[in-house]
Amino acid sequence: MEKLQKMISEKPVVIFSKNSCCMSHSIKTLFVDFGVNPTIYELDEINRGKEIEHALAQLGCSPTVPVVFIGGQLVGGANQVMSLHLNRSLIPMLKSVGALWV
Repeated sequence: MEKLQKMISEKPVVIFSKNSCCMSHSIKTLFVDFGVNPTIYELDEINRGKEIEHALAQLGCSPTVPVVFIGGQLVGGANQVMSLHLNRSLIPMLKSVGALWV
């Protein structure tokens, strides 16, 4: 859990993902299309990916990918990110943490 907190707090936007997950791909594409440079951890490719996935589940993340943190705060999965985007809250959130300057 300590390692997870360090990973989350180091960058403005952190996405936990799996290459095999189509929703993960969609969320990563959304952020990149905005011009954001998120830190992406592919849990099916990194060492201790299963351990990190277990820690995400302990935080209440279900499903465990994709999971997005903005400014060190848990935003949630694809549904939560898309809801923020549709109600026009996502861009201001990204600007407030310095992830987007437009």
